[in-house]
Amino acid sequence: MSAVAISAADVNKLRQTTGAGMMDCKSALTEAGGDFEKAIEILRKKGQKVADKRSDREATEGFAIAKTSADGSKGIVSALNCETDFVAKNADFVAFADKIAELALANLPADKEALGAIKMEDGRTINEHIIDYVGKIGEKIEISYYAVIEAPSVTAYIHPGNRVVALVGFNKAGFANQDSVGKDVAMQIAAMAPIAVDESTVSTDVIEKELDIAREVLRKEGKPEDKIEMIAQGKLKKFYSESTLLNQDFIKDSKLTVSKYLQSIDKDLTVTDFKRFSVS
Repeated sequence: MSAVAISAADVNKLRQTTGAGMMDCKSALTEAGGDFEKAIEILRKKGQKVADKRSDREATEGFAIAKTSADGSKGIVSALNCETDFVAKNADFVAFADKIAELALANLPADKEALGAIKMEDGRTINEHIIDYVGKIGEKIEISYYAVIEAPSVTAYIHPGNRVVALVGFNKAGFANQDSVGKDVAMQIAAMAPIAVDESTVSTDVIEKELDIAREVLRKEGKPEDKIEMIAQGKLKKFYSESTLLNQDFIKDSKLTVSKYLQSIDKDLTVTDFKRFSVS
């Protein structure tokens, strides 16, 4: 079987994503047969620098929006993607992105494909209007993200500039200082980019990958084999504290985790779900 050709663009993309050296990136891509995610894992296992950039980094430019229903029980996040910052800041583009978000909230489609099929006031679908927009401005335009949360209480947060948005659902409504507490937690999500609500909602694949990486790094560091599993489990706990929302240090008071902060408001208050999207 012939070797996979690794382009300079591929190497540069991996370098920008991970912060690893050019030759290390080329070697990792070659070893991974051109598989980008596998190459990142290879670099991590070799202990080389890898920035924590997730799938939301695939978008280049665009306008993201988070909205909630009038009764606060439903919320959506949507983003309209484009190629240049010039288009992303255009008033017509922003208005179009906002209209898509309004239709998403009103209809709560199952996914972004269903969102694109919703009809606008003139009877034509969102996707048909996107095609028109592409022809008008000469850039690729697409719905890059869409998600919905339904919960007793849902709060939305949009960071200035509409490049980072967050949506968070709580298990109850009517708790003390609901608006400010909701905003605090939504801002936490926007700033700290957790991958799950808590350790119980982290996928088995992610857990196994983190343990596998930890074990290989520890072996390369020369740690005793009979101690590796214990140390790897310790690293997994640290991963949970850094990467799951309820276990993270609360950004407004690092003496509290987000879970403890919520319990200080209401002993039964917790987060049921969240969504985050970043245009970057």
